[in-house]
Amino acid sequence: MGLKRKDILSIASLSVDEINMILEASEPFKEVSGREIKKVPALRGKTVVNLFFEPSTRTRTSFELAAKRLSADVINFSPSSSSIVKGETLLDTAKNIESMQADIIVLRHSSSGAAETLGRAVRSSVINAGDGWHEHPTQALLDLFTIKEKKGGISGLGVVIVGDLAHSRVARSNIHGLVKMGARVRVVSPPTMVPPFFDQLGVEVYHSFDEALPGMDVIIMLRLQLERQGWALFPSIREYSRLYGLTAERVQLAKPNVLIMHPGPLNRGVEIAPEVADSHGSVILDQVTNGVAVRMGLMYLLSELN
Repeated sequence: MGLKRKDILSIASLSVDEINMILEASEPFKEVSGREIKKVPALRGKTVVNLFFEPSTRTRTSFELAAKRLSADVINFSPSSSSIVKGETLLDTAKNIESMQADIIVLRHSSSGAAETLGRAVRSSVINAGDGWHEHPTQALLDLFTIKEKKGGISGLGVVIVGDLAHSRVARSNIHGLVKMGARVRVVSPPTMVPPFFDQLGVEVYHSFDEALPGMDVIIMLRLQLERQGWALFPSIREYSRLYGLTAERVQLAKPNVLIMHPGPLNRGVEIAPEVADSHGSVILDQVTNGVAVRMGLMYLLSELN
């Protein structure tokens, strides 16, 4: 039984059952990635289009690899070299792509709500690969998959999310997913980087990193969104790193065997010390591996609707 929805636009719109379905469907695809021949025919004859209006080599490559391992035909569409620079709109572009019989469109866009707008306009399934400051659902799904894999479950775990909450779609998606799955979630950020509604999302808001760490099973560090903010929000990178960077000393304040996560790319020495990023507790590379499996599982479930 597949998903009953055409699109994956946000974690907020998914039920616990749907999240569990995606995580369970992804498990066998992780095994596929460990084979000598890393390919199955699940999406043979299907077409997946990566439509990225924002640069993101990591996420685009992960989706491309996932689709190719499912034997789909993959088109990477680059708006910067297309007719979009001549004034064509998102919907015009998508309609043209759909006329090429695309089954799944993976969209990354700088405007919040772009994926939902596209989903309403096309018959193809749409996967939101990040829209503005809104959500990044597949990142949250791969994070949930990684936590479940390493800890055996999610319910009851203490998870702290640290960094620039105001500009992080990863934080929003992770909060929705973790709270739904029964985790106790704390968020840590400078007061200038906490949106006013975050305390309504079922999380505890802290401004002191050290105070938030005791009892935590998982630490999720966020990338400092330098391209989306001015430094009016914080005096300097050095000051930010001193107060909100994850050091080996801070790791000791959390539970033993704490998981250390980061969506990447890392700003080493800013959000996270190099020795912590490379430590035994770090599962950052596991997140990358699991990202391919989760995106395979998700596209497989959506393909059953096409």
